[in-house]
Amino acid sequence: MAVRWGLRGKSALALLTACLVALIPALLIGWLAIDAVRQQFSQAYAENFTLLQMQRILAPISRELALAERFAQSPVTRDWLADEQDPAKRQRFFDEAESYRQGFVDHTYFAVVDASGDYYFSSDDEPTDRQPRYRLSADDPDDNWYSHLIASGQSYTLNVNIDRELQEAKVWINVVIRGDGRPLGIAGTGLDLSRFLDAFIRTRAHGITPMIVNRQGALLAYPDASRIAFNAQADNGDLARGQQLAALLGGEDERAGLREVIQRAVADPDDVYMLTAHLDGHPRLLSVGYIPQLDWLMVTELDRQSAQLIATHWLWPLSLGAIALMVLLLTGFIYTSERLILAPLRRLKQSAQAIADGRYDSRLPVQRSDEIGELSRAFADMAAQVERHTQQLEATVRQRTAALEATNQEMGQAHRQIESSLAYASLIQRAILPGENLDARLGNRYGVMWQPRDQVGGDIFIFHATPDGYLLGVIDCAGHGVPGALMTMLVKASIDHAVLRLGGADPAAILDDVDARCRELLQREALTANLATDIDMGLVWIDERQHRMRFAGAKMALHVADGERLECHPGGRRALMQKRRMRYANLELPLQPGASYTLCSDGFLDQAGGERGFGFGRQRFAEMLTRHATLTPTDQVAAFAQELAAYSGTHPQRDDITLLVFQPDPGSRPT
Repeated sequence: MAVRWGLRGKSALALLTACLVALIPALLIGWLAIDAVRQQFSQAYAENFTLLQMQRILAPISRELALAERFAQSPVTRDWLADEQDPAKRQRFFDEAESYRQGFVDHTYFAVVDASGDYYFSSDDEPTDRQPRYRLSADDPDDNWYSHLIASGQSYTLNVNIDRELQEAKVWINVVIRGDGRPLGIAGTGLDLSRFLDAFIRTRAHGITPMIVNRQGALLAYPDASRIAFNAQADNGDLARGQQLAALLGGEDERAGLREVIQRAVADPDDVYMLTAHLDGHPRLLSVGYIPQLDWLMVTELDRQSAQLIATHWLWPLSLGAIALMVLLLTGFIYTSERLILAPLRRLKQSAQAIADGRYDSRLPVQRSDEIGELSRAFADMAAQVERHTQQLEATVRQRTAALEATNQEMGQAHRQIESSLAYASLIQRAILPGENLDARLGNRYGVMWQPRDQVGGDIFIFHATPDGYLLGVIDCAGHGVPGALMTMLVKASIDHAVLRLGGADPAAILDDVDARCRELLQREALTANLATDIDMGLVWIDERQHRMRFAGAKMALHVADGERLECHPGGRRALMQKRRMRYANLELPLQPGASYTLCSDGFLDQAGGERGFGFGRQRFAEMLTRHATLTPTDQVAAFAQELAAYSGTHPQRDDITLLVFQPDPGSRPT
């Protein structure tokens, strides 16, 4: 035992001597490391402070820019800019613009109509009277900013205006609006940065002086207001010397370094650059970052002494105390680590590894009465419990697996029954569609896109033929799936009843009759269950003897296209079964040779797609009808389906889609 302890004592003495020898260079290295950390900390502190202030400036601007883009690219704004004098479009624009104005921070918006040059402006102090404030003129040099912005091809610009007299800074956000490859105008808002810059300069951290300069180094924001260049322009020759950052530096070399740092920051605005210089005779660290949206540079002046991590006057006592403590800890550690901890833990590890391998018969050493012994006994009890729980868990898993298999079988059977019922319902719904009758009467002069969102849907199309002509139409019932399909059965029966009573030559009378009958059948139940029962419908009667057609619609329009122009004949403003009733009227139209007539439910127009998931839209729909109007109806439907699929992409179908294209033959006679 004495020999064994002697060997351990020599090892401990050798370890202690090595630690003391290594302590001297460790102290020197530590001192150098502390100084390097202080330098690195000061640079990181200045850089982070600069980035934080840049983000504080950009945050409100980014929010205002996003809202201004939404305002400018709104369909209501675009429609009004394309047709400024349309009363309805004008009303919708000013109503929506007022809501956006309340959302802007300065409660300000403006708009310029490219076609007329009219400039509109509204704010809390100057609410809009819905009349232009003035009209831009190409001959007025003050209005050249508009033509330069349009010609630049940029989608938006941020113009910074610093007013010397008012001592305020304002950012104007100009968003360009284009349509069909031509400019429609611009719209945007203004953001006052004066209050922020004032708070920015006065909330100074210890040892930090923030400032804002332009590319030429003119001071735009500085604690000393007498040095701020409120009238800074591209040429700073007229500025006082004290209003330039370069005038505060110690020499020409430092000024050249400042110009180089500014150039690098402007070239790479994603990074922050450092410069060591003397400001007013004191060594300082400058951190420079560029804000391209405002063409400003954020400069942070840091006094390195303010970033000192630890004081040197108590570093030596701390080091000596650490050495003494290390010697005491090392002596005790050498004795206790091997005898009391390491050896017992090795035996405990061997036994625990056996249990981890699944050998529960391996027993841990539990004869000790200290903490290691208590740990061993607790581990042995845990191993026994793990063995019991493992056996119970395996039995439970077998039972649960059998129960899940039985449940899955029941769910599969129920799913198959539902699928079978839906397939049968789809077969019934398809059976009421007049495809064969349309083929017999129109041949290849019609095309249909009937695309329910689910297996069954709330859209159908109808056809009734008489010796004098024929009635066809598209019906869009509220809802889709099974509820919508049941509504189509009810509406189809009501139309058949109306045609039987009134004939097919008066579409408006049929709409009124169907509305009255559906209200009679559904009013009480719909009100009780709070159900949606709106029905959009478009009906067309083709009088082959008189070479004319008669159209009536309930929130559904008739589109007429001949390849060069498109006519849109809107129906009644209210759908059937709406709370407020209306009387529907017929529209008499001549049959145009070679023209295509289209009825479509709103599922086509509302289908989401594109990069932003917007609906297909009426403008894109009108362009599509005009572009393919010269094709046969069947080819038109195929082209429409292809364009809709390309626009939808990965977006799921939102609603049922029904589109009916037909080309009446004005020279035909019924046989």
